[in-house]
Amino acid sequence: MATDMTAELIPLEGIPEIEEGDDVAAVILASAEACGVDWRSGDVLVVTHKIVSKAEGRIVSVVNDDEYRDLVEREAATVVRRRGDLIIAQTRHGFICANAGVDRSNVAAGKAVLLPLDPDRSAHRIRTRIRRAVGRDVPVIISDTFGRPWRRGLTDVAIGVSGIAPIIDLRGTVDASGRELRVTEIAIADEIAAAADLVMGKAKAVPAAIVRGIEWPLGPGRATDLVRSAPEDLFR
Repeated sequence: MATDMTAELIPLEGIPEIEEGDDVAAVILASAEACGVDWRSGDVLVVTHKIVSKAEGRIVSVVNDDEYRDLVEREAATVVRRRGDLIIAQTRHGFICANAGVDRSNVAAGKAVLLPLDPDRSAHRIRTRIRRAVGRDVPVIISDTFGRPWRRGLTDVAIGVSGIAPIIDLRGTVDASGRELRVTEIAIADEIAAAADLVMGKAKAVPAAIVRGIEWPLGPGRATDLVRSAPEDLFR
C-alpha cells in the first residue's frame, strides 16, 4: 500500500487509435516507456473502457438514431426510466446508466461502442500482462463516464477492477470525534477513476493514466460490488 500522502496523476500520452485485436496492455506499456514513466509500488492504472471495448471488438454499426435506440434496448437488461429519447437502464453487468452504456463519442461516424462483456476480466488481463512485463503488481481500474442521480454533470466511475478492493468499509470504526461509523463505505475505486479523468477526458485523447501516491486497500473485488442492490435502493 502506498504511503506517500501526496497524490500524483500521470497521463499516458501517445496511445494510438485502438483496433480490434490490439493488445491494450502492450500499448500502455509502450506509452509509459515513451513518456519516461517508471512503474512503482502503489501505482494504480486507470484505463477508459473505450479502448478496451475497441480492442475486444465491441463496436457496432449504427446508421441512424432509430438503430441507435434499438441497440440501446438490446443492451439493456432492464429499463429503469424513460424520458423522451433518454433511457436509464440496468446493463447485464448490473450497472445503471444512461442508454445502457452505448456510446457514440470518440468513435468513427456510423459506429457505436458497447461496454466490455466482462470488464473485471478485462482489467485482470491487463494487470497480469503488466505484472509479467515490469515485475510489479499494479492494480487496474477500467472506467466509464456516468451521470449521477440528483446532481448535474458527469464523472468517471469504475466498471472493472483487478487487484484492488473497490470499497473501503469503515463501519465499526470511529471518526475524529470518537463516534462509531455505522454506514460509511468509501467507493475508493470510483474516486481513483474520477481523479484519473482529470488528466484524461473525452477531448484529450489520453485513455489511460497512473494514479500514484494514494492509499488503497489490497484484496479481491468486482466493480459490481459498487452497485447498490435493489432492496437497498430507495429509488427503484
